[in-house]
Amino acid sequence: MIIRPVPFDHPDAVKLNDEVQAEYHVRYGDGGDATPLDPDDFRPPNGVYLIAYDEDGTPVATGGWRSQDKNPEGNEDGDAELKRMYVIESMRGRGLARRMLAALEADARAAGRVRMVLETGDQQPEAIALYTSSGYEPCAKFGYYREYESSMCFAKPLQPQDVQDAVTGARC
Repeated sequence: MIIRPVPFDHPDAVKLNDEVQAEYHVRYGDGGDATPLDPDDFRPPNGVYLIAYDEDGTPVATGGWRSQDKNPEGNEDGDAELKRMYVIESMRGRGLARRMLAALEADARAAGRVRMVLETGDQQPEAIALYTSSGYEPCAKFGYYREYESSMCFAKPLQPQDVQDAVTGARC
């Protein structure tokens, strides 16, 4: 698998986004994720959008992060918000999502973000299992769906503890 950064509006990204939206519709019956996203959200250094390609050049997995700072939707300064994690059905169960997640965390960490946050839903047990087994813990709800009962939010520190303490003003 080769992971490459691409623009959020790249044709392969659009194709995979359409697939994940269709899956959200099946799981929730609501037409997909209505969170407003702009291609500029994923342009470095304020974010990145990645696609994993198989050996034949077929796009098989995707995910991105975008910078968020303290805002009325519940984000905190230094947040990197994970968006559009998806693996095509025929490639699931091979560790691709875990590799994509690690690549996104590394990129956000290198960009100086201190916490990766994500919102998922209660009809996505595979996603919840991936995130909790990767060190994510429940956090205060944030984002577009924060008022929805089915919404579940998770967070994971990205920086070493001494950097986190410097950013948050915490003391040992």
